[in-house]
Parts: sequence; C-alpha cells; structure tokens
Amino acid sequence: MAMAMAMAASSTFLGRNPCQLRNPSCGQCFQNSVSTIRINALFWGQKKSPEPATMDFSLGSFTLKEPDSRGDRSDLERVKTVSVTVVPSILEVSPSEWNACCFDATGREQFNPFITHGFLSSLEESGCAVKETGWIPQHVVARDECDTILGVVPLYLKSHSYGEYVFDHSWANAYYNYGARYYPKLQCCVPFTPVTGQRILVRNTLYKDQIFDILVSAMKDLTTKFQVSSLHITFPSASEWGKLKEEGFLQRIAMQYHWRNRNYKSFDEFLMDMKQGKRKNIRQERKKISAQNLTMKRLRGDEIKPRHWDTFYKFYRNTTDNKWGSAYLTREFFHNMASKMGDHVLLIVAKEGDELVAGALNLIGGNTLYGRLWGCLPEAYYPSLHFEACYYQAIEAAIELKLDTVEAGAQGEHKIQRGYLPVTTYSSHYIQDEEFRKVIADFLAREAAQVNLVMKLLNDSDPLKEDKSG
Repeated sequence: MAMAMAMAASSTFLGRNPCQLRNPSCGQCFQNSVSTIRINALFWGQKKSPEPATMDFSLGSFTLKEPDSRGDRSDLERVKTVSVTVVPSILEVSPSEWNACCFDATGREQFNPFITHGFLSSLEESGCAVKETGWIPQHVVARDECDTILGVVPLYLKSHSYGEYVFDHSWANAYYNYGARYYPKLQCCVPFTPVTGQRILVRNTLYKDQIFDILVSAMKDLTTKFQVSSLHITFPSASEWGKLKEEGFLQRIAMQYHWRNRNYKSFDEFLMDMKQGKRKNIRQERKKISAQNLTMKRLRGDEIKPRHWDTFYKFYRNTTDNKWGSAYLTREFFHNMASKMGDHVLLIVAKEGDELVAGALNLIGGNTLYGRLWGCLPEAYYPSLHFEACYYQAIEAAIELKLDTVEAGAQGEHKIQRGYLPVTTYSSHYIQDEEFRKVIADFLAREAAQVNLVMKLLNDSDPLKEDKSG
C-alpha cells in the first residue's frame, strides 16, 4: 500500500514542459465577445477577497420546451419560462424553497444534510463562508413566472483554494508563471466539506432536466461575465459528474474510504466478516478505551447542550492549530448549525471521569452517517481513542440507525484495516483558456490512471473475508 501511495505522489506538476504553453498576458487570457464584469484579485498567496461589481443581478430568462406528457399536471409543471438570478446570500432564499429543491434532488434515501439551507446558512451567518474569508456567496436561483423556485446552486466566488479538498494549487502556480490570472475562480461546493452529494438542486417537475441544463449554462455564463479563469464543481454525485462532461467540463477523480453496512445486527457481527488478524487488532484497540478509564457516549439533537459545543470547539481548535495552522469554522458555527440541524447531528464524546476529553462530530443523512471533525484536549494522548471515536463508534451508530454507509472524511489509508474501503470521488472543472484546458486535461488523464491503479492495489488488501467483499 505504501508503494501504491508513493506511485500516486510521483505525478508531475501539470505534465508538460513550459515550452508547450504560450505565455499570454493577463489582458488576453479570458477575453471574449460576451459582456463582462471586471473583478480584481490577487492570484496567489494572500486570502484577499475579489470584489464582484454587482452583487445581485439577472443571468437572463429561458423558455422551456413543452415536455411530451399526458394527464393532469401540477402548477409547477405548467411553467413556460424561467428567470435565473444570482443572490449574494442564501438568506435571500427562503429555507422551505431551498430545501424543497434539496429534497427533490436527492430523494429521501439519499438526503444530504450538508446541502440544506440550515447547514449552508450557518456557514454564512457565523462568518465562515463570507467575503472576509475569501468565500463570496453567489448562489444561482431559477424561478418561474409565479416566482416559485425551481432550482438552486450553492456557488462561491473565491480568491484562494483553501477548504476545498480538491487540490488545484499547482494549476494556480502554472497560471501565475505564465502571466495569467487563476484567482478569482467560481466554486460550486459545500465549503470545508469533502462530502459527495448533489450540487445542482432541482425540483422534481417535468422540466427538471431542462432546469438542470439551464443552471449549468448560467454558471458558465457567469464565469465569462466575471472574467474568472475557471468554474469548479467539487464532490458532485456520479450522475452529475457524467452530465457535466457533456457540458464541456473536465473530469477528475480521487478517493476516500467508506464503510458499508451489510445488514449487520451488531458490531460483533461486522467483526466476523473481517479477516482474523484485522478482527483481533480492532478488539485490542477497543479494549484500550476501558483500560484508560474512558467512557464513550453518543449524543444526538437536544441531548447536545451549549456546553458540549463550547468544549468541542476547543477540541476542534486543538486539531486545527496542531495540524493545519488555521481554523475554518467559528465557535458560533457549531451552535448555529446544531440549532438548525436538530436530530441530524450526532456528537460522539469521550469522558474521563466527569471531564470531556475528546469528541467527534457526525451528521446523519438519509442512508449515510457522515463523520466530519475530531478533536481532543490539548497535550492529551489516549492510545486508540481517535479510532474508537471516529470509526468504531460511527459503525455502531450506523448499525443501530440502520444506515447503509459511514463516510469518515477525507484521506486516511489506515482506515482500510478498520473496515473502510476505497471509493471514487468526483469533481468537474470548466477551464476558460483553451491552452491551459488542454494541459490540465492531459494531467487529469494521467492522474486518473494513477488513482485507479492505487485503488486496485488497495482493494487487493481488502480486510474483509473473500466471500464477503463483493
């Protein structure tokens, strides 16, 4: 496995010699005949926000083709035209209408809490995804003649690449080296959240496919109007990823590690599917928790009190200060998000006596438990506690809640021996400049070959018994 990861790390910067790219001037990179809005920004280094010239404006009206259908149709299915606008905050969209798009786009079983109004608005209201941090909300909204919202897209104008988990820093450097401007760029995503899910949220009407195409076209138009280098849609669903290729987006893949529930009735039943050596290792790790006089508890919804969030924020800051050097999320975010998300929030805590010493934040979706953040007391060391809080407790919770999957966050080859197997994640990239587009496309093709090779090698070390790995 180490060899596999070393092979992936050997990927070159963009895969071509400098002589294969022209050296355009900044004024020539992204000019075209479409009416433009000039945005000024630094293109690397400092997290300084670009300034959009207009914060709330129209991207035009579109006529819908009458679908070939019979029978009665609801009011939503009798629309003829759709207007598309950009709004500077999700707070300008009613929660009920945004969430209606969210629920229709995913369905009940695939419900994703991160794309809800509650989660995204918490990021804005708490000062996390805002202009001052280099995330300018530019959400796209499609409305019919009656002002009913038929589709929405979470979109941000960005002056950096932090908090995305799909890494394009080398692309920015390449632009810089050739006198071109990579930042600002447009980013369609859930900020600070490497979780796969729908990104283009459309109501379930007879016109849904047309609305999808209109929203994608509107984002591409906005890329031109703003004169930005690119538009990136990160962690979309596999179906969206496929459709976006047809719209001229470059395709990129990566991988994460997820646990799959095979109708287990208990954690011990899951362990019996593991190979003997892996099963023994997990049992030994779990025994260390009680040996350290630690107790674990899973808190959900109203069971999580403000004091828990204040303590968990300290844990979170300990992790960010030691690992990343800066914190994306504020204390207010956790309180705000919890008040809006209710029983979709699961906080796993570890206590030594009466003192909270560590915690792991999870969100509950339709059929998935999403592990997001972990932290513990500063300078504290509890062997195997991270594995217990983030992986084993999450598996127990998923079995108890009858959920199909646990997504334990980005990275982590060590998750494999604990039952979390490699899965593919996706991103789509619309690059304005044709010459940079060709070079990046070449890089992505070679990167994909390496990712697929690494996944094959990792799957060869499957910790599950052979007759249970299908």
